[in-house]
Amino acid sequence: MSILLIFIDGVGIGTRGNHNPIDGSSAQIIQVFQNEEFRIPFDGVLAVTDAHLGVDGKPQSATGQTTILTGINAPAFLGQHLSGFPGGSLRSVIQEHSIMKELKNRGRRVVFANAYAPRFFEKRPRFVSASTIANEAAEMPFRSVEDLKTERAVYHDFTHSVLKGSGVPIHYRSPEDAGKILARIASESDFCFYEYFMTDFAGHSRDFDFARSTIEVLDQFLLSVLAQIDLSKHVVILTSDHGNIEDMTTKSHTDNKVATMVWGSRAAEMASKIRSLCDIAPTILAEL
Repeated sequence: MSILLIFIDGVGIGTRGNHNPIDGSSAQIIQVFQNEEFRIPFDGVLAVTDAHLGVDGKPQSATGQTTILTGINAPAFLGQHLSGFPGGSLRSVIQEHSIMKELKNRGRRVVFANAYAPRFFEKRPRFVSASTIANEAAEMPFRSVEDLKTERAVYHDFTHSVLKGSGVPIHYRSPEDAGKILARIASESDFCFYEYFMTDFAGHSRDFDFARSTIEVLDQFLLSVLAQIDLSKHVVILTSDHGNIEDMTTKSHTDNKVATMVWGSRAAEMASKIRSLCDIAPTILAEL
């Protein structure tokens, strides 16, 4: 069995209404609302997941993503939720407890499927994401635009619209084709991690049409991944770090819980163990 962990930034379980671009969209997977039952396509199982982790304040990216990738309660460790990128203290937590590092040390085939833009390799940014630190802790290479062109990676904006807009010479890729590529990459590993940030960008923009189109394109991508991967042999987990896009009345994050969804033969058992972001990494490590 292998596990594909897909992280999507800034998607919480909201309420129905004109404030929520998910309500009324064509999306089939992220159609989860408070106090409603929902049947997840491909027999997925929902685990309603706490992102507050016992710490006051709105959940944030640096602490939420650190928690997902390590199983350590990062807000409790810091005494607060931290936005943006992990600082020195959180970097130390990731460097020691990265799920990628742990699985690689166990002899597992670990893949960080995201490709990085040329500017990352030209001059490494001062501040980097939790996933970047986790990958470095595992001493694994970073995938590049060349890997995108040979279908050995998927960019965080899987259609390449952002890359093309920044002047990188690369062809547009459909959500369906990107999903097929990620499914293949995951199938060739024991643990594969992929992250998508456009949902958080859209939430902060307060542009309703942009947010709805982002959700719908993401849904096409996710449906393609699930259709292409053999769910009798592989597990797919989808989660988020905090709410945002489900309430366009505010530019800030929300207090909502997030939806962790699990697919595959072990879906019910794994989903039953997930109650907060702290549970995701330990659940994966126990399975592998």
